[in-house]
Amino acid sequence: MTHDESSGAILSPLSERLDILASAAHPQLRAACRKITVGDEFALTPAELRPMDRAIASVRRASGAARIVAKALLAELGGPPAVELPRSSASRAPQWPSGFVGSLAHDDEFAVAAVTRAPSIRGVGIDVEPPLPLPGDLLDVIATANEREQLKGDLVSARLLFCMKEAVYKATYPIDGMFLEHHDVEIHLTSSVALTNSGHSLRIYAMARPRLIALALLTS
Repeated sequence: MTHDESSGAILSPLSERLDILASAAHPQLRAACRKITVGDEFALTPAELRPMDRAIASVRRASGAARIVAKALLAELGGPPAVELPRSSASRAPQWPSGFVGSLAHDDEFAVAAVTRAPSIRGVGIDVEPPLPLPGDLLDVIATANEREQLKGDLVSARLLFCMKEAVYKATYPIDGMFLEHHDVEIHLTSSVALTNSGHSLRIYAMARPRLIALALLTS
């Protein structure tokens, strides 16, 4: 596993598969990952750090890692220099520069980001989880009756479903400002379409190895 200093991403099977996934979703979508490393917290600018200055070090470190990846992707797409991505006070989502939409996520080990400047894409959401089963007592909380029927008891797929719903929320909240509960989103796993009770239809792109990652795109 090697490190690409120009992009801040880890060149690994995860990074390669994430790049393929993003390209399949949209030719102008960029996505990358980074293994969270001690010192990544120092990548946060004062404006980015301010909303999380009381957060524990691991949270600041993961946020710094995700922003390292996002800023490298913005640079690839011709974004403004010295860009900052502070948190919104309402949703805690990053505030993107004009003309760009994107999303950040992290688990305990990896940070990921997805960014685009495609005018046809209104919203982007990404989420990442380790490839572990969802705790069984959370299945009814996460999945609707229709989704549980599709899952047929597969708790790793149920955790990926959780990823998908988190990605959907991240893609739609900047559009309408609505907080979605898990049952406010219905995922049709065979067609890779998500429907929200707020009236949105999104395409879902996902992978299960070597990490659970879901991308959600809201297009015009």
